[in-house]
Amino acid sequence: MKGWTTDAKAEPQVGSIAEFGFYNRKAIFQMHIDQLEPGKLVVWTAQHDMPGWKGTKIRFDLNVNENGATVVNFNHSGLELMEEPYAMINTTRGSLMYILKQYVEGKKPGVGNKDK
Repeated sequence: MKGWTTDAKAEPQVGSIAEFGFYNRKAIFQMHIDQLEPGKLVVWTAQHDMPGWKGTKIRFDLNVNENGATVVNFNHSGLELMEEPYAMINTTRGSLMYILKQYVEGKKPGVGNKDK
């Protein structure tokens, strides 16, 4: 997922910690890589202190549909029931998915990254 942002440090190995920086490192996401099946599955546990995220699980399942296109199913589980930070988390998640979509479509990754 290095193309997701130009500010990434990640080793493709279970047990390692991946770090993704966005918006000139105003947002830094640290993820423990729990499961990794190239081209099929990535499961992370959030390690950073963003409100409500620490210990939550993020899962990407990749499948090829009948037209040969890759479909990404995204799941973020374990979020606490909360009022105020939930809107921020939901918005952040949507922004990150938009950045990922840009990348897979061949556009320059990240909005507001340090390399932009």
